[in-house]
Amino acid sequence: MTSVLWFRRDLRLSDHPALLTAAADGDVLPLFVIDPALWGPSGDVRRTYLLRSLRSLDAALGGALVVERGDPAVVVDRVAARVGASRVHVTADAGPLGRRRDDAVERALAAGGRELVRTGTPYAIGPGTLRTGSGSPFQVFTPFSRAWRAHGWPAPADSPGAVRWVGDGEGVDGGHWPDEPDLGALTLPEAGEDAAHERWHHFLDHALADYDGDRDRPDRDGTSQLSHALKWGELHPRTLLAALRGQSSKGAETYATELCWRDFYADVLWHRPDSAREYYKPQLAGLRYAEPGEQFRAWAEGRTGFPIVDAGMRQMRAVGWVHNRVRMITASFLVKDLHVEWQHGGREFMHWLRDADLASNMHGWQWVAGSGTDASPFFRVFNPVTQGQRFDPDGDYVRRFVPELRHLPGKSVHTPWEAADGYAHGYPERIVDHAHEREVALAEYARVRG
Repeated sequence: MTSVLWFRRDLRLSDHPALLTAAADGDVLPLFVIDPALWGPSGDVRRTYLLRSLRSLDAALGGALVVERGDPAVVVDRVAARVGASRVHVTADAGPLGRRRDDAVERALAAGGRELVRTGTPYAIGPGTLRTGSGSPFQVFTPFSRAWRAHGWPAPADSPGAVRWVGDGEGVDGGHWPDEPDLGALTLPEAGEDAAHERWHHFLDHALADYDGDRDRPDRDGTSQLSHALKWGELHPRTLLAALRGQSSKGAETYATELCWRDFYADVLWHRPDSAREYYKPQLAGLRYAEPGEQFRAWAEGRTGFPIVDAGMRQMRAVGWVHNRVRMITASFLVKDLHVEWQHGGREFMHWLRDADLASNMHGWQWVAGSGTDASPFFRVFNPVTQGQRFDPDGDYVRRFVPELRHLPGKSVHTPWEAADGYAHGYPERIVDHAHEREVALAEYARVRG
């Protein structure tokens, strides 16, 4: 019997429970569907990285990957019917749109006597699994993390052994690959499962021991930079957690906690799908914000006159990724210095980032805005100058992405207005007075709080 394995956010062949169940049926047709509902809103960076990851997967499948375009409820049912498959296997999706999509596909398949089989999860522990003692969803990270560790997670899935992949030669027209967008000078890391594992092992050998201290330093290669690989499922967090078992360093413990944050935000979105766009805690929904205009565009393009902010936004446009510490700094600047509502920044990040994950991204923005789970208090306003001096003390990160300031030595790069030649190479002057805008933000917060 032939079954269909519909790939989505699980673009790998190892540690893949849905592949195991599909292979148990017999021959497997590997399918990926370009869904207009997801493809349309994606930026070119995310589209390009996805296509490259799919190319890598296709190579691992010996060219058998079937790529179709259209509404999955129509496409998946049509492909299954063509090859006589009674079962379509997937890794369960936890996102709001993904859950609605899968329900629609399940109904379409059932109408033809076929079945959608959901196995596994993209997370260490599936969203919706953990509950408080009273049975309610967790709203705070620390108790969630205790429950997460106490619950534990399975070992990586076994290899399915030899799988007979059924491709285009079996009566399915699967050559619907989109053209790769032109990214110009933007560079992306190598995509695919093998590249992800190579990066992971490099991190284990060279950076894990110092991760607890180095993870806040954008001037160092101190993070795994695997967020995009986790986003697309080029490796599974369970694989990473298995490798961390037995590691006694503080870095290993901290890295596992970061994976727990990923599970936590997915769990929050599972219970509150509206929180991707609406205030998780509505107390701050009454804050008055400015509409995005020229200052928003200056922020997005990295020309605010605040070096650490501009370096972060330029990094995003140069490589499709931003260091997490700098994400917080740039987000705080938009919300509390430019007084632009967090959803606008969240959408900008979703457009440009190769690792754009709805749950982690939007809840991270809510944290900065003071309206999310474990939110940073609204009155905590990041000072972009002191943040730069603290986390990029030698100025190397700023000089890497802001060439107009490369002539300034050391930490002086964070205060070009103090150097006689600070603006000699065309760097823009500050678009706002941080101290004043901080007071404006706090006054507005006081008004809402009454």
